[in-house]
Amino acid sequence: MVEKTKGRKEEVVSREYTINLHKRLHGCSSNNSFYEGERLARLLKSIHKEIESTKTLDGNSLPEKFWFKQQFAIGVNEVTRVLERMSPVSESGRSLQQSHVMWTNHKVPSVHLQVILIASDCNPKWLAKHLPSLASSRKVPLIFVKDKRGGSLRLGELVKLKTAIAIGVKARGNAINEIVKGILCGNEF
Repeated sequence: MVEKTKGRKEEVVSREYTINLHKRLHGCSSNNSFYEGERLARLLKSIHKEIESTKTLDGNSLPEKFWFKQQFAIGVNEVTRVLERMSPVSESGRSLQQSHVMWTNHKVPSVHLQVILIASDCNPKWLAKHLPSLASSRKVPLIFVKDKRGGSLRLGELVKLKTAIAIGVKARGNAINEIVKGILCGNEF
């Protein structure tokens, strides 16, 4: 009796193909980035370096906990809260609530997010599932973080906490925002 073996065609899947497949499956737009491995380490190191230099420039006027709260929205709940307070942006780039604000005494929020860092390996998955659609309605780009140790652990180290599933970088016009702007423009750090 002759055994018939089925030959499997080995396919090499490129990194770009995997990232594009992830974006299509999870509804990520083209302005979202996916960082892992050495690229993630360089990203977090450059942001951490800017955090330390900005803290030094600001002096010790505030306790560290309050200083981090001024610069970042930390955690899924706080990121969601800040995004919901921002007005949605139409396709033309104009705020949908801009005309409504002119006729009421409603105060426009002073805090805007420049970018959101999200740990893609959070458990349960539905915890941060709403953030990509909410961020896209406000035209806030996303950076997905994935690590073997756990992306939430790496993000937590950035803001001196144990874990953080989502971190929103507030637009404050400081050195942290400059490095994030460079990252979003595609400049290597």
